[in-house]
Amino acid sequence: MSELQGWPAPRATGAVSGTVTVPGSKSISNRALILTALADGPSHLTGLLAARDTTLMRSALVSLGVGIAESGTTVTVTPGSLKGPATVDCGLAGTVMRFVPPVAALADGLVAFDGDEYARERPMGVILGALRTLGVQIDDGGTGRMPYTLSGTGSVRGGKVTLDASGSSQFVSALLLAGARYDEGVDIRHDGKPVPSQPHLDMSVGMLRERGVQVDDAEPNRWVVAPGPIRALDTAIEPDLSNAAPFLAAAVITGGTVTVTGWPTQTTQPGDQLRDIFTRFGAEVTRSADGLTVRGTGRVAAVDLDLSDVGELSPVIAAVAAFADGPSYLRGIAHLRFHETDRLAALETEFNTLGGDVTQLEDGLEIRPKTLHSGLFHTYNDHRMAHAAAVLGLLVDGLEVENIGTTAKTLPEFPDMWSGLVS
Repeated sequence: MSELQGWPAPRATGAVSGTVTVPGSKSISNRALILTALADGPSHLTGLLAARDTTLMRSALVSLGVGIAESGTTVTVTPGSLKGPATVDCGLAGTVMRFVPPVAALADGLVAFDGDEYARERPMGVILGALRTLGVQIDDGGTGRMPYTLSGTGSVRGGKVTLDASGSSQFVSALLLAGARYDEGVDIRHDGKPVPSQPHLDMSVGMLRERGVQVDDAEPNRWVVAPGPIRALDTAIEPDLSNAAPFLAAAVITGGTVTVTGWPTQTTQPGDQLRDIFTRFGAEVTRSADGLTVRGTGRVAAVDLDLSDVGELSPVIAAVAAFADGPSYLRGIAHLRFHETDRLAALETEFNTLGGDVTQLEDGLEIRPKTLHSGLFHTYNDHRMAHAAAVLGLLVDGLEVENIGTTAKTLPEFPDMWSGLVS
């Protein structure tokens, strides 16, 4: 390590080319864990992601009485009688801090929630308020944040609830995933600015329907889940397409060729939009039986993108835009101010510290390419920030990444995979 005390980001000496296999989708993995925990019998999951977010989810469910056993590449989930007392460590995982409380409400007993230091700053008032409307008792000291304690009685009345999910689609997904187990089901109505990340809502609805749950989403901003059983279902988890972003970006900015294996032909993962996004940057994108292949053309075109459905991709996309042939605009991502960190402020600060020219907009970023110099890129304990730094480092001498280990949130193997691709 240099005196900057960061991970030396590998510098590309030419076009980056190679084949990458990314582990299972975090979004699908944690939804599958929730649904199998609430199902009417045991389920087997293959390809389940092994990372911090999924480990936290598994631990949370086990603490509530769910049986989870691993044999080779198969994880067997056996629903149990949910009960407290239990303690849930949410870490910095949005899916744990949003998806588990509606499940814990079905437990009989006290369930305490806490997480990492920054997790205590993330707003929880929307989901806690919704649960209170549905008849759940919660003691958060009036803060609307962690730590708090939920008092479960073994059942939830359910019914109608109105909330503002403009900050995160996870607020809706959380109630969708558990709602069928509520006495009256759940009738969710959104009142506010548009809900971001529509593909993640489609993912939740689709996975429920696969398990026999009736979901009516015909009316805009309304989701009605009928009460009833959630059918046990063996599931093979797709590769995490969002985690493929930095590897494919390497091809775009270096004029190389990178293939990500196992790219699904049909998916609700928002990462599938990378096919269109990288095409708009000027790359050649093809999908075949081998996977998805991105070929850089030696030119990175400036873009003007609405990323409201794919906000989690914004840090890597911003890194690609830093090498474009003109100013780029990333829009529809005001909600990123409330993710693992304030991603808009963090990207502006870290890019500009390296000599960049990035300005926050009301709902996004303006990125004007400038020659970047060496320095230490702070990640704010945010795995997507680390991915962005690695992409920048391909073309910036002496860039170091603070806390590259934060990538363990969804891809523990990232540092080795990245070095192997670039070398």
